[in-house]
Amino acid sequence: MMTDLYNYNLLTIFLVSVALVLSCSEIGRRLGVGTAGRGGKNNSTLESAILALLALMIGFTFAMALSRFEGRREAVLHEANAIGTTALRARLLPPPHRAEALKLLREYVQIRLDLTQRVASPADLSATIARSNEIQEALWQEVKAVAKKDSGLVPTGLFIQTLNEMIDSQETRLTALRNRVPNIVLLALYGIAAVASAFTGYASGLEARRSRLPVYITSILICAVILLIQDLDRPGTGFITTSQQPMVDTAASIAGYVD
Repeated sequence: MMTDLYNYNLLTIFLVSVALVLSCSEIGRRLGVGTAGRGGKNNSTLESAILALLALMIGFTFAMALSRFEGRREAVLHEANAIGTTALRARLLPPPHRAEALKLLREYVQIRLDLTQRVASPADLSATIARSNEIQEALWQEVKAVAKKDSGLVPTGLFIQTLNEMIDSQETRLTALRNRVPNIVLLALYGIAAVASAFTGYASGLEARRSRLPVYITSILICAVILLIQDLDRPGTGFITTSQQPMVDTAASIAGYVD
């Protein structure tokens, strides 16, 4: 069964990856020391090739993670705009539906902000989605009641339009949240890094001055770059997070509306 890296803490992954890469480097170095003076003429070519492959994989994976990060950021902005527009048009509904719709929308935006204040577990995310669906249904029932009284009201039609957009934006954001760099790509990246480190250690062992420090520094930097890619691919944990400012601004605007 393939190991899923998303089930592990980033610090744990970093420490294990550093230990793995440095171990491979040390094994390569010892092999290089053992074969020094007995060949190894093609080693520099192989080392350059594997390092080039590693650079290509890092660039490819970073681009994937960055595009997904941008997608999540745009999804937050789109959903915040949809909720804000729905709230504006809810103010056009006749009472008492106007007050009830605004009340539901305040809760709708708040549960999204509450979820981002902590690392959400699958259970928390499921509960949030379930409650969001309940609020969407309640809003739909409110507008149905208004339309039943007078289906020709223009504000009702406008509210229905933005409510549909708001409902759709939830699925767009959930899809962006779940869209991550495939686990197999990250595992392949670590595998290539380990092999590249072994070749670098082997080349170091062949040299007359066999200093470990440059090889170790290079290996740790490679692991740090891969960790950065994983951090970028995890929106709710780590140092890089998706800004929720658009949702904060929307919540503040709705809180100021008079029912």
